[in-house]
Amino acid sequence: MSDTDGTNEAVQDKRHARLGALLMGIGALVLWLASRVSWMTVNYEDDRTGDGAVDVNGATWSTEVTAVVLLLLAATVAGLALRRWGRRLVGAVGAIAAVAVTIPPLGLLAGSPDPERAKALLTLGGEETAIGSTVGETAIPEWANISSIDVAALGPIAAVLGALAAAAGGLLLAVRPGYDAATVNKYEKTSQRREKIEQDLESEPDSGRVLWDAIDADLDPTDTETRSGPKRTE
Repeated sequence: MSDTDGTNEAVQDKRHARLGALLMGIGALVLWLASRVSWMTVNYEDDRTGDGAVDVNGATWSTEVTAVVLLLLAATVAGLALRRWGRRLVGAVGAIAAVAVTIPPLGLLAGSPDPERAKALLTLGGEETAIGSTVGETAIPEWANISSIDVAALGPIAAVLGALAAAAGGLLLAVRPGYDAATVNKYEKTSQRREKIEQDLESEPDSGRVLWDAIDADLDPTDTETRSGPKRTE
């Protein structure tokens, strides 16, 4: 592989690493927005105050969504700041967490929500309790009966799409974490550069570019014995 091919591959890996980290961040943002909207409407019957309905958002139904969003955002920052193996690790962790968080919304889309769980989330000791971010939105009384639950597909679908995008970004970051910056391997890079310049001096000793490169690397272009080593005596 030529130096140009190696450089191009390193540049592509760096782009893939950044893309993976940013994709995790975008997926986390979509997942957070999806958790703010209603995932279902719980209809209940109440003999005392009358029947009613309460909207339940994704963050209430699936409390782990918020934790996963925070984890993905932290992984996004780490994926842009850490070294190669650190980026690989946070990418793998982010991908696993993103895949795991798809289970609650997929469960809503594939089946019927559990009425008992819905009632447990919406009641607290028989008292009406504030829920969600809308002023005046209240939970149901403990004595009320759940009559039906209507799933709003848009929120769960958006959550699944956001989680899958984050999982794809984490997987990309884990597989193509890129290379560390030149300052991390500066001694190795300097050694490789000197070796290449010495080879260029052997093949093109009269090249002006090679001579200037040698001087810039603190090499004496006229000192052939030092570069080639001591001559053997017969």
